[in-house]
Amino acid sequence: MPQLLVETNDRMSLRIASEEKSLLIRAAAIQHTNLTEFVIRNVVSVARKIIDDNERLELTERDSLHVLDLLDNPPTPNDKLMTAAFSLPMLS
Repeated sequence: MPQLLVETNDRMSLRIASEEKSLLIRAAAIQHTNLTEFVIRNVVSVARKIIDDNERLELTERDSLHVLDLLDNPPTPNDKLMTAAFSLPMLS
C-alpha cells in the first residue's frame, strides 16, 4: 500500500507486549494496511468519540423543557449570585 504524505511527521513511541503487537499486525493485514495506518485510523476515531462523548451534554426531553422554562422565566438571583456579580471588575 502506498505511503500517505504527511505535512508534519511527529513521532510517537510506545511499549507494547509482543502478543498485543502481533494481534495489531494481524488485524492490520486483514484490513490490507500497515500497522501505523491501522493504529492511527482506529485510535484517532476512538479518541474523537471519547472527546465528543465528554464535551457534549445530552438532555432528556424533560431536562430540555426545564432549561427552556428557566430561560423564559429566570429565577430571582440569590444573595450569593449577587455578591459574585458585584465582585466582578466593571467593564468600560
